[in-house]
Amino acid sequence: MRRVIILHGRPDEDEYLSDAEPSASNGHWIPWTQKQLLIAGYDVQTPEIFRSFEMSYQVWLQEFERSTTTAPMVLVGHSCGAGFLVRWLSEHPAVAVDKLVLVAPWLDPERSVRTDFFAFEIDDRLMDRVGELHIFVSSDDPYKESILDTVHMLNEHYPAAIQHRYDNMGHFCFEQMHTEHFPDLVAAIVG
Repeated sequence: MRRVIILHGRPDEDEYLSDAEPSASNGHWIPWTQKQLLIAGYDVQTPEIFRSFEMSYQVWLQEFERSTTTAPMVLVGHSCGAGFLVRWLSEHPAVAVDKLVLVAPWLDPERSVRTDFFAFEIDDRLMDRVGELHIFVSSDDPYKESILDTVHMLNEHYPAAIQHRYDNMGHFCFEQMHTEHFPDLVAAIVG
């Protein structure tokens, strides 16, 4: 059985602490995507990172690794979660995955966050261990410069990445997508 791990991004502290907002792993397109993949026969995990707004790499690492397995895996990350996956795979050269799917990936290229979260070297040989790399990006992302700089950086390291480019999806959050349905993402995982 193939396992899919969907890793959420970094919410703002106010969003994280608000009882009016869902938890990060239950927001945006994640629950709908999880359900579609469960129906399709995948084992899907959506770990929730404790106090994810603080960006402690060790906390993210501990929670993420509870979901990993030696079975064939597909890893999906949104924003900061996508950046985490690039770091995790870069630092675990013995791990191979069927697919790596990065949605609005963020590696903090301008180093605006004052933590060691992105203090690592991108593994140029990562594609030797990833069956397919998909990158989803939208030209109207409200964090456009940082996201596009990250995508450019990833494309320099991984020119064989499969690009999914949009003009109207923002940061792939419900507020910009106006839907929790993300059929293109499901197709990239299943296809």
